[in-house]
Amino acid sequence: MAITNDNKSVCIIGGGISGMTTAIEAAEVGYEVYLIEKAPSLGGRVVQMNQYFPKLCPPQCGVEINYKRIRVNPKIRYFTLAEVEKVSGTPGNYDVTIRLNPRYVNDKCTACNKCVEVCPVERPSDYNYDMDKTKAIYLAHEMAFPMKYVIDDKVCLKEQCAKCVSACKYDAIELSMKPKTFNINVGSVVLATGWSPYNATKIDNLKYGIYKNVIRNVEMERLAAPNGPTKGKILRPSDKKEIKSIAFVQCAGSRDENHLAYCSSICCLASMKQATYVRSQYPDADVYIFYIDIRATGRFEDFYVKVQADNKISFIKGKVAKITEDAVTKSLTVVAEDILSGKKIYKTVDMVVLATGMVPNGIKASMPADIVYDEFGFVVPDLQSPGIYAAGCTKKPSDVASCIQDATGTALKAIQIFV
Repeated sequence: MAITNDNKSVCIIGGGISGMTTAIEAAEVGYEVYLIEKAPSLGGRVVQMNQYFPKLCPPQCGVEINYKRIRVNPKIRYFTLAEVEKVSGTPGNYDVTIRLNPRYVNDKCTACNKCVEVCPVERPSDYNYDMDKTKAIYLAHEMAFPMKYVIDDKVCLKEQCAKCVSACKYDAIELSMKPKTFNINVGSVVLATGWSPYNATKIDNLKYGIYKNVIRNVEMERLAAPNGPTKGKILRPSDKKEIKSIAFVQCAGSRDENHLAYCSSICCLASMKQATYVRSQYPDADVYIFYIDIRATGRFEDFYVKVQADNKISFIKGKVAKITEDAVTKSLTVVAEDILSGKKIYKTVDMVVLATGMVPNGIKASMPADIVYDEFGFVVPDLQSPGIYAAGCTKKPSDVASCIQDATGTALKAIQIFV
């Protein structure tokens, strides 16, 4: 498959909030856009959130508006399950090689769910961070765009089963689909590859992956979300019981030379936001936030003050030394030094949430050699040659609003090369 254009076009790698915003802003002023996303659906990490801070509103409305703007704009061509294999060329004339992985479901899909009803194979749900399961054929999430099912070929039995093929009356399932490779020629490229949560299993003293009731902040978002694994009820993973107490551990691996030496800037606010989830569901629950320094600058200061005023939320200045578990009750004891009192403290809670940092999703291998990254893998924007740009968390850890603002500016840079 070959795609040609007059070079007044932009390739955007990554279909999260930054990538979608860049695509929409460039297309709505008249430029051709190719939006490349490796997941089955656009939206990135934002669609996995329960609420934004500080207004505490759900992301669905804003994401759906972006989906509509992409859907109705003929200048945006989007490709899901797609990966960039190579970028070569010079400003104004980049050749991008894209691999389109098979979905095994074609455009006839109506998302009727009949295929899921007969599928005998289960897989961990990446949307819910493996806290529940989907079938081998599944919809990425209830707002998925495109609204098409996808088959996980790592677990699907394919022709050995084929029950989904028989169940689909629209002939939408093609188990013989193969990968395709195609090239596009564009004038500029935008990296909007987003971020992943730090691998908390590397932090030995915090016992993530060993104690079931120690979870990460990203998983807490899914527990609190109405479309999450517990339908929005915050329950202990070990026994699905309601909680009476919870601890949030800030800088879980961050600001640590052995893990992430930098501050991810949004983790304090994310934990305070999640503390409000707990207080909303459990008015009598005790919440403890263990921190090194609270980062809530600018317009977020008021949010911090509001949370701090809650007498059921305790801020404890001190780095957590270890977490232990009661073998019978599965309750957790958090051990830390309270810096302000100079005493070692012990707090026994039902659950612990680790505020893990943001790690950039790089694609260094496929990009030209002149892309400059810092020691942590973030793109250094001021050192790039004209023609290739970065947006959002590809450059630095950022909240959603900051990513949207940055992506709008990046769209302007990406089209200025044509002037």
